[in-house]
Amino acid sequence: MIRFLKGLVLLPVAILVVLLAVANRDPVRLSFDPFSPEPVFAVSLPLYAILFAAVALGIVVGGIGAWLGQGGTRARARRDRRENDRLQRQAAHLKTFGATEPAGEPAYAGAAGARVALPAPR
Repeated sequence: MIRFLKGLVLLPVAILVVLLAVANRDPVRLSFDPFSPEPVFAVSLPLYAILFAAVALGIVVGGIGAWLGQGGTRARARRDRRENDRLQRQAAHLKTFGATEPAGEPAYAGAAGARVALPAPR
């Protein structure tokens, strides 16, 4: 179903791109020197080639910008993944060996039935 919908959208786009290329195949002089009537560097290319290159450049620059903008999210995901792995290892260790201290006493006071004294209020 998705392939059909992609084809339904991309086929008209492809037809428009081909029509644009056929209609704009006359050469156009491209120069980045607006002050000189005869620029040092100028190239004559078909208009459709210039348009396609500009769109491709925009896609690449936009992709790089999006990738850089998501850097914080990727760093947070890496940190959370490391913490998750650490907690899973700790949980596996506790399941295997239990929550006992090296001296054989429980790690928490509630297990031995001991009471914890709180300081008196001031």
